[in-house]
Amino acid sequence: MLRLTGALRAAAVPGLAQAVAVFSFAVALSSQPARCALRRHPSLSNSSGNRWSHLHPVNMFNSYNVKFSHSKALTSPYPGSHVERSQVPEDKVGWLIEWKDYNPVEYTAMSVLAGPSWADPQINDKGFSPKFNERDGEVERKSLNGVYVVENGRPRNPVGRTGLIGRGLLGRWGPNHAADPVVTRWKRDGSGNKIAHPVTGKNILQFVAIKRRDCGEWAIPGGMVDPGEKISATLKREFGEEALNSLQKSPEEKAELEKQLHKLFSQEHFVVYRGYVDDPRNTDNAWMETEAVNYHDETGETMDNLPLEAGDDAGVVKWIDISEKLKLYASHSYFIKLVTERRGAHWSEDPGPECHE
Repeated sequence: MLRLTGALRAAAVPGLAQAVAVFSFAVALSSQPARCALRRHPSLSNSSGNRWSHLHPVNMFNSYNVKFSHSKALTSPYPGSHVERSQVPEDKVGWLIEWKDYNPVEYTAMSVLAGPSWADPQINDKGFSPKFNERDGEVERKSLNGVYVVENGRPRNPVGRTGLIGRGLLGRWGPNHAADPVVTRWKRDGSGNKIAHPVTGKNILQFVAIKRRDCGEWAIPGGMVDPGEKISATLKREFGEEALNSLQKSPEEKAELEKQLHKLFSQEHFVVYRGYVDDPRNTDNAWMETEAVNYHDETGETMDNLPLEAGDDAGVVKWIDISEKLKLYASHSYFIKLVTERRGAHWSEDPGPECHE
């Protein structure tokens, strides 16, 4: 069971910068409302405007009054270190719960403090005056989940306490924006026919997965949005770098790759999810957000011309059959599940609760 997170802004709260009214309710992946909401949605069309990310509960909190609780953002030790987070009981995650004795550990990795181009300076550095909750030059400091609180000059994780302050491995104070391209195709036999699951009878979907070098977990081949970069450009660039090893190609090979990537990323697609990610790198002052987009190769012909080759942050890359048995990095299993719901593909042998109008 994977739990996701989001933030609920109060409709009318004086001094929103100081307080955000939140109603918290944990929701399992197999929850009936989410399953039913997806089933009732019309089928895919070729319209580029047919985007359904607003159906996801995180993006419907004004209607559902629901906030998801994070779990991976509470795990220890912190990735790439021996740092143990302060323990945060489940009933004290929310900021509205008073906790005078809360004493989080402070940690920012040396790789961040070294001042690379992708990282902010320390919050109290002279000349550093970030514009939180807005576009700050080329850096996007707005959150996909709305306005977040800034306290004592530091942005506050909209989901709640994590037991650690500072930035950890994350470069930006506040939201760190990423993009995750979910590239899928149907599993086929030697004759080119779609393969259905023997129990559910639904066709089996496959997606391009990478094995991350940093933690060894399987994941969607995504990455960080560069300052000033459009999400669409990030999605294509990251897929090329991690799943096709585009950085190591010759100019001629890169040109051919670019043509095939343009064909794939120009096809019908839809936004799977936009918002906060339950990521083990999150802290009280820095957190991951993403836009996950599904690009589906219906015939499989486009991907036949794009041989997979691990590159950049990927150790291994391959097509993986999609099912509920997948254990993926951060919230990626949830994104993949949403894609199968949307495509009408196999996910679980357990049909789950039926919908009742």
